[in-house]
Amino acid sequence: MQTPTINDIISLLEEWAPTATAEDFDNVGLLVGDKNRICTGALIAHDTLVEVVEEAIEKKCNLIISFHPIIFSGLKSLSGKNYVEKAVLKAIENKIAIYAIHTALDNHPKGVSYGMSTKLGLENSQILVPKKGGLKKLHFYVPTEAVEAVKKGVFEAGGGAIGNYSECSFEHLGQGQFKPNRQASPTLGHTGKLTTIPETQVQLVFEAHLQAKIVAALLSAHPYEEVAYEVFSIDAVNPQLGMGMIGKLPKALSEEDFLVFLKDQFKLKAIRHSALLGKKIERVAVLGGAGSFAIANAKKKKADAYVTADLKYHDFYQSEKQLLLVDIGHYESEQFTNLLIRDYLSKKMPNFAFILALTNTNPVNYF
Repeated sequence: MQTPTINDIISLLEEWAPTATAEDFDNVGLLVGDKNRICTGALIAHDTLVEVVEEAIEKKCNLIISFHPIIFSGLKSLSGKNYVEKAVLKAIENKIAIYAIHTALDNHPKGVSYGMSTKLGLENSQILVPKKGGLKKLHFYVPTEAVEAVKKGVFEAGGGAIGNYSECSFEHLGQGQFKPNRQASPTLGHTGKLTTIPETQVQLVFEAHLQAKIVAALLSAHPYEEVAYEVFSIDAVNPQLGMGMIGKLPKALSEEDFLVFLKDQFKLKAIRHSALLGKKIERVAVLGGAGSFAIANAKKKKADAYVTADLKYHDFYQSEKQLLLVDIGHYESEQFTNLLIRDYLSKKMPNFAFILALTNTNPVNYF
């Protein structure tokens, strides 16, 4: 196998968790380094601290794949005056690239919260907060005799996928009209003459980040020299993309037993939770990282418990005796993320070294 470049690995990551699916506030992608360098090894870490960069140097890895972005807001200087600048400087000095995946993986159906739901054994899991604005709609017009061939190309590029269904489209038969000028090379008809032929309008939806690929497939498969098509932004949510998961435990547990189960599965030293309600816990919502924004979603979807992190004092009041709110810690809720990244990349590139960082980057300690 040819030694991959850093960009080869980035391409695999972005095929899996496209940066276009990340939240607008986030800073994902290649943050530091030259993507065209040969990759000597990749270290997968939760955060890129100086200690993590030092571990990468020791292990001869010139790529750090980090869940959290070390550069979140703009840097006005790079003098090493804080932990962010120190880490970035050390990476630059040692020609180490840093790639952050963060909310691109948060929004992935097999991402951060999926790792939590799998650890708890949740069944029939669904996205807790489907992402808005993640879908677009394509209309294109094609000679009726060529409809199937063009649809095939667009479907293969990812068009027409809705939830658990693929190759979804709607067709309307009509009549197309055009007059080629002298510079045209028409597939049908003749220059200077008005032509009318049976055409079909095809409508389908696609994930927004696939637009360039979808349009390229359409133009490639279409028989016309000039292709008529329209792309629309739509308000529909994508049920397969978004944050958090909700599903059912194999067996209902008392609140006390559920909290003990959480501590065991996540290896927790402490749990913060709202008042116990004396009810069985069966339907459980989870969301890795700061998840107070999704309390209403957990209530709406009838969760008995919502497991997340970074809940503030007043957030616990939002339980309103409807569900058990559980804060297990930010790092703790995302602790399985590195394994997800390693397992995915190792399957795609089994003969390359993807190494889990041993440096503990959790800034929170318990006494």
